[in-house]
Amino acid sequence: MNRGDDMRFLMMTTDDGSAPAGPPDEKLQVEMGKFIEEMSRSGALLATGGLEPGGTRIKSSGGKVTVLDGPFTEAKEAVVGFALIEVGSREEAIELSKRFWAIIGDGQGVIQQVFGPDDIPGA
Repeated sequence: MNRGDDMRFLMMTTDDGSAPAGPPDEKLQVEMGKFIEEMSRSGALLATGGLEPGGTRIKSSGGKVTVLDGPFTEAKEAVVGFALIEVGSREEAIELSKRFWAIIGDGQGVIQQVFGPDDIPGA
């Protein structure tokens, strides 16, 4: 559901080693649940989830495709979670990210605009 001139952003959480080990406490889970519910109700949150450690790498070189299973020890700041959002501006995406980090605490992430077929000129 594109809400007019809204833009999509992928907010990614990276593992920089600063997150506490172990499962989140109950208070954090409740706060995050409320935040996710609010974003879902408003239509801003399109998808969210955590990612498996390592995953599978696909590499194409010289016409040959290679598949490698993780974990990969050289993976620095691997993406461990994501939220796909649809908002009116990059500034709105940043504000939502700030709210996320206020709940979660220490860590870091990346926000990148997502372009789809409708964003291609002449499409």
